[in-house]
Amino acid sequence: MSLFEKQNSEFIHRHIGPHESETRQMLKTIGEPSLEALVNKTVPPAIRMNKALNIPASISEHEYLQLLKDISLKNKTYKTYIGQGYYDNIVPSVILRNVFENPGWYTQYTPYQAEISQGRLESLLNFQTMVADLTGLPLTNASLLDEATAAAEAMTMFFNTLNRDHDHITRPKFFVDVETFPQTKDVLVTRAVPVGIEVVFGDYKTATLDKSYFGALVQYPNDKGAIEDYRNFINKVHEAEAYVVMTTDLLALTLLTPPGELGADVACGSAQRFGVPLGFGGPHAAFFAAKDEFKRNIPGRIIGVSIDAQGDRALRMALQTREQHIKREKATSNICTAQALLANMAAMYAVFHGPAGLKDIAKRVTVLTNALAEELQSEGYEILHDNFFDTIVLKVEDSAAIKVKAEAAGINFRYYSNNLVGISLDESTTLSDVLDILLLLDQPNEHNVAGFSVSEDAGLYHLPTGLTRTSPFLTHPVFNTHHSETEMMRYIKQLENKDLSLNTSMISLGSCTMKLNAASEMIPLSWAHWSKIHPFAPADQTQGYQQIITELGEYLCQITAFDACSLQPNSGAQGEYAGLLVIRDYHESRGEGHRKVMLIPISAHGTNPASAVMAGMKVVVVKALENGYIDVEDLKAKAAQYSKELSGIMITYPSTYGVYEETVKEITDIIHQHGGQVYMDGANMNAQVGLTAPGLIGADVCHLNLHKTFAIPHGGGGPGMGPICVKQHLAPYLPGHVSLGSKSAVSAAPYGSASILLISYGYIRMLGQEGTKLATEYAILNANYMRARLQEEYEILYTNHNGQCAHEFIVDLRPFKKSAEIEAEDVAKRLMDYGFHAPTMSFPVPGTIMIEPTESEDKAELDRFCDALLSIREEIRAIEEGKADKKDNPLKHAPHTQFVITADEWKHAYTRQQAAFPLAYIRANKFWPSVARVNNTHGDRNLICTCEPVSSYAEAEA
Repeated sequence: MSLFEKQNSEFIHRHIGPHESETRQMLKTIGEPSLEALVNKTVPPAIRMNKALNIPASISEHEYLQLLKDISLKNKTYKTYIGQGYYDNIVPSVILRNVFENPGWYTQYTPYQAEISQGRLESLLNFQTMVADLTGLPLTNASLLDEATAAAEAMTMFFNTLNRDHDHITRPKFFVDVETFPQTKDVLVTRAVPVGIEVVFGDYKTATLDKSYFGALVQYPNDKGAIEDYRNFINKVHEAEAYVVMTTDLLALTLLTPPGELGADVACGSAQRFGVPLGFGGPHAAFFAAKDEFKRNIPGRIIGVSIDAQGDRALRMALQTREQHIKREKATSNICTAQALLANMAAMYAVFHGPAGLKDIAKRVTVLTNALAEELQSEGYEILHDNFFDTIVLKVEDSAAIKVKAEAAGINFRYYSNNLVGISLDESTTLSDVLDILLLLDQPNEHNVAGFSVSEDAGLYHLPTGLTRTSPFLTHPVFNTHHSETEMMRYIKQLENKDLSLNTSMISLGSCTMKLNAASEMIPLSWAHWSKIHPFAPADQTQGYQQIITELGEYLCQITAFDACSLQPNSGAQGEYAGLLVIRDYHESRGEGHRKVMLIPISAHGTNPASAVMAGMKVVVVKALENGYIDVEDLKAKAAQYSKELSGIMITYPSTYGVYEETVKEITDIIHQHGGQVYMDGANMNAQVGLTAPGLIGADVCHLNLHKTFAIPHGGGGPGMGPICVKQHLAPYLPGHVSLGSKSAVSAAPYGSASILLISYGYIRMLGQEGTKLATEYAILNANYMRARLQEEYEILYTNHNGQCAHEFIVDLRPFKKSAEIEAEDVAKRLMDYGFHAPTMSFPVPGTIMIEPTESEDKAELDRFCDALLSIREEIRAIEEGKADKKDNPLKHAPHTQFVITADEWKHAYTRQQAAFPLAYIRANKFWPSVARVNNTHGDRNLICTCEPVSSYAEAEA
């Protein structure tokens, strides 16, 4: 290899952890002569890919960043006043640098292990408090995917509340005001049709709702910027015993009467304009607030306040609503991913600016909008509405002529039908920008606007007096303290220090694939030519994004051996749902709309059955064998039983048990013989790339978790992306989008969270044909090395006939409950004392942990983790042999906080040293959990999901 070839492959060896000599040592431990021999014994030959992936060769990080800079310049960063739910803003530099660009925030995992997640949990509690205060509703979640899908979640929640029996729907209708964002209407219809909801569009002023309606949606301010008083309409809906959701704007709510005070049951929308870049559509945190009566049904995660084992305040995810999909086919939502990183940015934005600062931003926006409107009116333009916040709509003679003129000047307006032109101002708009708009729209023979200026005393009288906010918001000290950069920087760091992230140690979560999120993949996300592009900007201004989208789609098709791809679904569960809609539409196109039975193995991810129900399908469960494989005989029987009604099957490959099932081709053949389609859950794609592919195995559609296999960071619980790839016969049924002239969108933006597609594009380009395959091989190597090191002391479940696992494996902890009264949770909490995040707990088998090291971890880190588990095994053995007490031992009291270890009193039979520093390596890099074991039950019995009064903190400290 020449020096230059070596440079082009440098990223491969930076992404993959073990180097050559470590690889040899690891293979020796496993008992295999080579990596190839190990792979041959692990992956069944019948499903192997017999040719190299048709994707480009690897390039260096430096070359990649130059390439991406060149592509970015194909995007045009015009001044954009399109609005429609997406607004430019000013990301405070202290948040950009210390949260958005900080691996201590973007590499965190979902806060299942609360004791080492207190920082992001506090920030998400701030987000919930911010949303509750601004919307005037008490119950909020810690973010959803986007505004349109949040509205659909509200619709579905209302539907399920008033239609308990889905086989006999008594209230099928949902009213939607016509002046709602087009993308929201599009997604509502997509979500409504499969479950039997009838969406009725109309004018709220003249609508009459009877008992056949279960709910209604209005937008505040509406699609054309008008601020409407919905009080009478809301009362009418309530008289019909139905519910109301208002989609709304958080910045506007600093000045407007909040939805809760108007009587709305739910308020939702996007927190994007609170310091989150446009990014061609995402990722952006949606918010969702509801009346208290919906606390058992609210979708997504709720962060709640509880106490720890010492009686001190501690936060954790509250209620079973935090993961609805554990209810499987009885779930009312399949929401699994939040937009935690972006919710944290929005929360920090509110903390930094505080209530007065937010109000000032809103006033600046609306004062400029008022001044622009009045000047245009004085020039002869007709403004559509009298009451508005940031958006005005002009009636013009020739909107096409204005469009040509505006784009020539580097300006984007929104163009409605009937010669209406919309102009939405935002935080980034300046007086100079307003002047540019006026000069562009200056009517012939009218007065010159060169002397235009705006007085801050211009008043806010375009906000209706009866809807002006009088109630306080963000009164908690956290929103009134950290307003200097020094204070803010330290607050962010203080929270970061409470959280274990990938920059602390490996996070070996089976099925979640917490791999390296390389800096070179992340850096371009901050560049203006990617971050400041509006999702509905004209196509000729988004050529850079179009190139990335096209090429990434082609690479993913090559990797999956499929023919077409949609990058729209903005989470894995959203991808499942989109893929199932594709199958449903395919059957309907063939006159077989009655095919609604979806077979799902008992071992499947909980989102699988939840998604199937949302797609209007009936779930039939297929049994598993003792070794974790799908029971083929049971499958044959069920396929035959439901042959005429069979829609398809959902399978995960390798299986959820971490094994490549040899019978997979037989399984796909059985389904096809009965006229069904095969859906593959792409959660374990990290074990397929370059070695096999869904299309080779016999699948028809597959979603890909880009936040797993393709290196998008987990961000503390999101963002995620779940594109779907399909075979040619399914391509016509991929999601559409109203902005592209078609319908049936599953997400608000046409390409979902488009900005983070750059990460996966970079991952593929820098690893290239050789590196993507090598990553899979090393994922298998690392998993089997850990398996080999642990199998003498722990029982490993579900290996193949050669004793190998795939990229992950399951360790059975159930025997210790009988022998030492130790449970999986005890081991998980004790791992924190050793500086590690626990692997996936009790999934897919209760009482076990599932370990997936990924290819990114080097041998030394794998050894540290194995050493920790082996040391814990000795601690369990001490209990088994009577050398340690069954109640008073390091596992039962884990994790041990710094406060507990340094307290004057120590009552335990084991030593402080054993509690805090059980192995030598910990002394060099001790991570201290910030709270002791959290009491979940206390928090659920005393549900608090916003920041408590300051007195409660004082009581906790006392």
